Amino acid sequence: MNKEEIITITKSFLSDEFEINSNKIISENNFHQTLDLDSLDYVDLVVVIEENFGFKPTSDDFKTIISFNDFYDLVDKKLK
Repeated sequence: MNKEEIITITKSFLSDEFEINSNKIISENNFHQTLDLDSLDYVDLVVVIEENFGFKPTSDDFKTIISFNDFYDLVDKKLK
């Protein structure tokens, strides 16, 4: 899976699952501020990531994510 596919899949599940306008999901935007998720939402996010990408991110993984681009890089790294 290439980065473009990761971006497309991510925009799709974030829009569907968390009702986020896909226009706000920009590589440079702050991941946590844009999503504005509470702790229960993060549990749902982990499940959706596992369903779509086949791995379960840890809380340490989320600490390293600042921008959406960081998230895409994490997914890319985990899939390789």
